[in-house]
Amino acid sequence: MHIVLVEPEIPQNTGNIARTCAATGTALHLVHPLGFSIDEKHVRRAGLDYWPLVELHEHASFQALREEYPDGQFFFASTKAPRRYCDVKYPQDAFLVFGRETAGLPETLLRENLGRCVRIPMREGLRSLNLSNSVAVVLYEALRQQDFRGLLGESSYLTAN
Repeated sequence: MHIVLVEPEIPQNTGNIARTCAATGTALHLVHPLGFSIDEKHVRRAGLDYWPLVELHEHASFQALREEYPDGQFFFASTKAPRRYCDVKYPQDAFLVFGRETAGLPETLLRENLGRCVRIPMREGLRSLNLSNSVAVVLYEALRQQDFRGLLGESSYLTAN
């Protein structure tokens, strides 16, 4: 799986997302411009010691990312999307794309990819969930559909005795 953050602005969110990516073996793609340096202490602190475990890619633009992965299947998360994230079948190497914290993904990008736009249901009148929470919700649904391949499904630490 791949998580794509288009022009993220808040370093703590990116750090939290990096930690989620490390824990799930998911590649993280950052599309510039970033609202911070990935060397900032806030990003590093949020990701704790997980950063070395993250497969991190940086791209000058979203177009550059698409050109690098011409056969990639991209899904775009937006509060404006017509379909729920759980009503979509995600392929094993899906690219889950999320926009800036303050503005989301550009309208033109959403219109061009309407059939691949997904939303997380929530109460009317609210703007959105936190970006790192949104990534976790959609990513774990995609991983669930793949039967959490490569991840620990059951813990032998605790047993029912």
